Amino acid sequence: MRAVGLLLAAGRGQRFDPSGAQHKLLQTLPDGRLVAEAAADALLAALPQVLALLPANHDRHTDALSAALQRRGCRLLHCEQAHLGMGHTLAAGVAASADTQGWLVALADMPWVQPATVRAVRNALRERETLVQPLYAGQPGHPVGFPHRYRAALLALQGDRGARAVLAGQTVWQIETSDAGVTRDVDTPADLYLA
Repeated sequence: MRAVGLLLAAGRGQRFDPSGAQHKLLQTLPDGRLVAEAAADALLAALPQVLALLPANHDRHTDALSAALQRRGCRLLHCEQAHLGMGHTLAAGVAASADTQGWLVALADMPWVQPATVRAVRNALRERETLVQPLYAGQPGHPVGFPHRYRAALLALQGDRGARAVLAGQTVWQIETSDAGVTRDVDTPADLYLA
């Protein structure tokens, strides 16, 4: 099964900095990478193609984010309706990668996911052709694998309803992992330095 990584990077991150002066995905981690770069690297280590989903506006943050992710090896998609919510963004990414057999959906504000975890989700998606999600300490995390048969459901997403709406009521193959990064995101500046 050929799968594409969808990196959701179109959010405004207002909880991180309500003033909008700083964008959380452009913050530098202790290892020197940007938050979004680290999230992209984990996907790129396991998948031949990663599509970064970005806002359509071209402000300084979006332009810097686009340049950083393109340098990393991501294809870019500037989503015209990203301002309407994650559902619209995800649907645009699925529409732009219709020739794939599945998707691994990851969040750009989750820089601590390990490449081995992405590979495990990818492998389970290939072997089982079912919904796949990593599980850490009983908590479901990212990335989430979607086989092609969920394409119509993903394309129907709107507003702030992300892929969780597609998972609801479905059988999901859960992979137990010791990777705490699957549940850890960046919401506040303090999150950048938590061990």
